[in-house]
Amino acid sequence: MSNGFETFFKRLCSETEIRNQSQLARELEVGRAAVSLAKRKNSVPARWILDLAARYELNPLWLEQGVGLPRQTCLAEVTEGPEAYQEVPKVRARLCAGGGSFETEGIVEGYYSFRADWLNTRGNPSNMVLMEVIGNSMEPEIKEGDMVLIDESRTDVLSGGIYAVGVEDTVMVKRVERLPGTLVLRSDNLDYAPIHLSGDELNNVRVIGKVLWISREYR
Repeated sequence: MSNGFETFFKRLCSETEIRNQSQLARELEVGRAAVSLAKRKNSVPARWILDLAARYELNPLWLEQGVGLPRQTCLAEVTEGPEAYQEVPKVRARLCAGGGSFETEGIVEGYYSFRADWLNTRGNPSNMVLMEVIGNSMEPEIKEGDMVLIDESRTDVLSGGIYAVGVEDTVMVKRVERLPGTLVLRSDNLDYAPIHLSGDELNNVRVIGKVLWISREYR
């Protein structure tokens, strides 16, 4: 099984300074028990793949399945010069603008080309990924079916910014506000109440990245 835990861990160790499961747990900011559980289930949470690929500038498809080159990263340059284009991966994971999406697979479904100079003014393209949105809690700003560009290196919360957030095994897109001891996830759709997370609940929260751009198809 090319995408089982053991083969994933061997690939990770070969390209990083991680050498044991305790180091992996520290890098992911999870408990050692979470790593042991992933090993027993012989599977790797998609969020781990995306986080580690962004942190070490690895190709997420290679890290998860052994496909492609380790440091082909997330993009390929298509042309050279001022009109250069770079490709950003769209992953199967979907962001919920609602209660939370359980579709958290990190499998790359395809690549979308962007102007390289445009991407580079907004951050490091190797840290960027595209995800589809389901649900209506962020309307009218973000609608169901929109595709968003996320910079996974931008995890420091600026109040009012829109972020992809993982809560336990779900992923969602929300405006995030950090208060003393509390993280508030707000929806633009006023039919949805804010989500306040504090205390032990914060141990199960991870800011995946900041939303930089939205694409919309008219239906």
